[in-house]
Amino acid sequence: MAEQRWDERDGPGERGERGGRVGRDGARGVPEPLRREVSAAEADAWRDLVGTARRTVADGLVVGTSGNVSVRVGDTVLVTPSGVPYDRLTPDDVTGVDLDGRQVLGTLVPTSELPMHLAVYGSTGAGAVVHTHALHATAVSTLVTELPAIHYMSGALGGAVRVAPYATYGTDELAENMLRALAGRSGCLLRNHGAITYGSTLSEAYDRTAQLEWMCRLWLTASTVPGLAPTLLSPAQMAQAAEKLRGYGQGGR
Repeated sequence: MAEQRWDERDGPGERGERGGRVGRDGARGVPEPLRREVSAAEADAWRDLVGTARRTVADGLVVGTSGNVSVRVGDTVLVTPSGVPYDRLTPDDVTGVDLDGRQVLGTLVPTSELPMHLAVYGSTGAGAVVHTHALHATAVSTLVTELPAIHYMSGALGGAVRVAPYATYGTDELAENMLRALAGRSGCLLRNHGAITYGSTLSEAYDRTAQLEWMCRLWLTASTVPGLAPTLLSPAQMAQAAEKLRGYGQGGR
């Protein structure tokens, strides 16, 4: 892993694009000391994280940098940095914090939504978290307090998908609202904001995000037919689907 250093390529702002501190008057400050070395496991996880982040853009779940991805490696959380386009991230840009949010890897500023990611890790056994501002998920978050039971795949997220009350992005209040909406679930919507899901792996967290966006699009589409309303699943049908989905795949078929 190449050494991570601050240099003259840093742009203006509180921190340069690649990490150096800048004084309040705009003068270049002394760069932060280098943090610990990146382990082989962290380097591999970072590569997978960047690939997942780029996939959110390619699949239309994120515009620009309007989302974030994290993965846990032991007691370290690797997370996408704030305001850096995913196609510009390199192996030298590893950004990581401990479970209390103290930065231990890299010099890029972690995502502003770090409180949400840490809240998920602190309250669940999550191995990865994906947050997006996907169009249909965000639209649904403005209309209802819970995504109607339009499809049995809601069971893959633990049941009916709740909408967390609005709070300013990056705040502890938003993280607390999210945790309440996530109770017994692996995904929720965030009022006037977007969606967040978690899983044991990056692949699982991403698949849940994509599935949630699809269900939101399905409900919005079905709801637009004049004179008709979509049929919805009953709580018993949802519970049955959730139980069956626990054994889905090559193991349970």
